[in-house]
Amino acid sequence: MPFHLRRRTGPLRIRRSRLLIALAATATTVLAVTLTLALTVTTYDHTSPRAARNKASGPVAAGSVDCRRAKCVALTFDGGPSPTTPRLLDILERDRLHATFFLQGKGHIAKYPEIIRRIADEGHEIGNHTWNHKVLTRIGTADARRELTRTQDAIAKITGTKPVLMRPPQGRTNRQVSKICRELGLAQVLWSVTAKDYETTDSALITQRVLDQTHRDGVILLHDLHKGTVPAVPGIIKALQRRGYTIVTVSQLLAPAKPRPGMVYRP
Repeated sequence: MPFHLRRRTGPLRIRRSRLLIALAATATTVLAVTLTLALTVTTYDHTSPRAARNKASGPVAAGSVDCRRAKCVALTFDGGPSPTTPRLLDILERDRLHATFFLQGKGHIAKYPEIIRRIADEGHEIGNHTWNHKVLTRIGTADARRELTRTQDAIAKITGTKPVLMRPPQGRTNRQVSKICRELGLAQVLWSVTAKDYETTDSALITQRVLDQTHRDGVILLHDLHKGTVPAVPGIIKALQRRGYTIVTVSQLLAPAKPRPGMVYRP
């Protein structure tokens, strides 16, 4: 082999080897990141209301809606009770509907016990929305447990019953939060429809946002403490009913399945 070819072969092989090593290292890094993300995202049990319902067997409770046949959507309210809640209860009573209320502790539960009694007495479903509305994935295990147990105890003191549902603030949960919920007998409920009513007082806009996002077996998230929300509810109800929806609570949406402690239900 000519000398000038021999001189080029050595460096070329070295460069090729270095390239292969670099590619292998990159592939290993990508694989590690992918596995890390997969473990981060899927470390808790989750299912949809439809999947849970269809997996269960048996009849629903007498007089309750069977969402296996009806076109259902769950109506839920976070962050109350508040001074606007009685007006919302009047609307629901007039239309003979029930909703799920995820109640918050500080500034709400202790302040408005009579409203909570009315919510329970009129057959609405009550859930836990923590005491201070802290993001549970950002605080320690003991603090997260206190956020939930304090709210559980306060609701039970007023109504005589502890909730079996909770909604994590901002919808943020993970394996540790799920473990705490499982130990406390709480199923986690996320949502598929949000009007972002915390950023607007425009009731017409709130109504349109809900209608644009609603599909069968969805879960609607609203906040009855915001100014534009309760005035939007009558229009939302009428429009959904015209579209053939039956408005239910979360537990009715799941039936005949029962809320499973620790499970995350996300439509």
